Amino acid sequence: MQALNRTTANVDAPPPERVLQFGGGNFLRGFADWILHEFNQKQSAALGVLVANNSDRQIYSDWQAQDGLYHVLTRGIRQGKTVDRAALITNISRVISMDVDWDTFLRSAEQPELRYIISNTTEAGVRFSESDRPGTNGPPDEFPGKLTAWLHRRFQHFSGDGERGCIVLPMELLVDNGAVLRGIVLRYAAHWNLEPAFAEWIRQHCTFCNTLVDRIVPGVGKKERTEVWEQIGYEDAAVTQGEPYHLLAIEAPAAVREELPLDRIGLNIIFTDDLTPYRRSKVAILNGAHTAMVPVGYLSGKETVRETVEDATTGAFVRELLFEEVIPVLDLPGVDLEAFADDILDRFRNPFIHHRLLSISLNSVSKFRERVLPSLLAYLDQRGAPPARMVLALAALVRFYRGDLHGEPIPLNDDDWAIDFLGQAWEDYGAAEGADLLAARVLGWERAWGRDLSDHGELAAELSGALQRIGREGMACAVKQTLKS
Repeated sequence: MQALNRTTANVDAPPPERVLQFGGGNFLRGFADWILHEFNQKQSAALGVLVANNSDRQIYSDWQAQDGLYHVLTRGIRQGKTVDRAALITNISRVISMDVDWDTFLRSAEQPELRYIISNTTEAGVRFSESDRPGTNGPPDEFPGKLTAWLHRRFQHFSGDGERGCIVLPMELLVDNGAVLRGIVLRYAAHWNLEPAFAEWIRQHCTFCNTLVDRIVPGVGKKERTEVWEQIGYEDAAVTQGEPYHLLAIEAPAAVREELPLDRIGLNIIFTDDLTPYRRSKVAILNGAHTAMVPVGYLSGKETVRETVEDATTGAFVRELLFEEVIPVLDLPGVDLEAFADDILDRFRNPFIHHRLLSISLNSVSKFRERVLPSLLAYLDQRGAPPARMVLALAALVRFYRGDLHGEPIPLNDDDWAIDFLGQAWEDYGAAEGADLLAARVLGWERAWGRDLSDHGELAAELSGALQRIGREGMACAVKQTLKS
């Protein structure tokens, strides 16, 4: 097996560095860098990427030793057909560690051609710290502090030249991620007593775009690596894999759209004036289906998402929940909700991803409130009757939090207050004749739902009936009866 580098792969030198990227994990390699590579290929563009990370893990030095080259495997189901292909990504120029080589990182701010900034430091990474120092003697702890130090170096080096401002595309899963990051950068500028002209330069000449990103990028495990290397023909320390589905939605002014026309390369990339419809459809359809299926699938004897959607009964449940109950109450002009739901079901069937239900059961109570309850209440308001499938999902959630199945414990992973409340409710009203009281207790749980729902008589009756069906006949039979109705 040969080593991977630009000589063995017969690949030209990388394009000029025009993108600064904070982070080099699986997601950015399998999403952002892959998109930029496709953009270079299809638009004859020349966007080289400088990767700056916080770690000196071996993968980063190995990746640099590969001259920045690596492969992205795209594996999954697309429009009912299996996809399994590999792409060699060629646009990474350097991989440096900010902790190890802070001065090199700061000097990159003096490169006039650097224009775009990308990040994915997780939601927890976008935060302010009072203890962070300006970065003259080493890196600040927090990512926004590092970004502020880099931007300030650029501002000073180019004497506040507006032409050297940057376009920032954060890809952390935060609502209004660009606006949030911009606010923290300006907070650091004030906290460090930087010159007022710098803050004005940020406001006038740096564009922070809000984004919405979506692609599952599970990477390549150690057990798979040898097989993957044989497939691609190289030892590749940075190889990763992602599903066929991808979405990058960018809230940006027209000037950004013209300068960086990512939406013209045939990928699922959208420029918009408002991310709200795309965010709402993702939460209601993708996240809502995930949250609803977890207790239903698990209590029906399923282990993974794929098993759940491929089973005749639970698969029909998930599909009907989306197409009969969720989509009809979503008023989102401009978004093809049915096509999006079909894509979601393809994603759930991905044979290359072993997505265990228990692994996505974390904090299911709060997830139900954010992802499923708004659709449930909208359906109740618009149709005047409770949605049977979503109510069954709620009943399954309540039964799941009883904490046992066939005499074996269910490993619950949630806040103590949520586990304790439902555990106590089962102790108080767990007998068959207590279903009405149990339903009333759950619907009146203001801490969980943000309101008292117990005054919805038809909803209480539907939940009580669902709890009784699960208790008498088991989850699978309860699902079948709901489908019949």
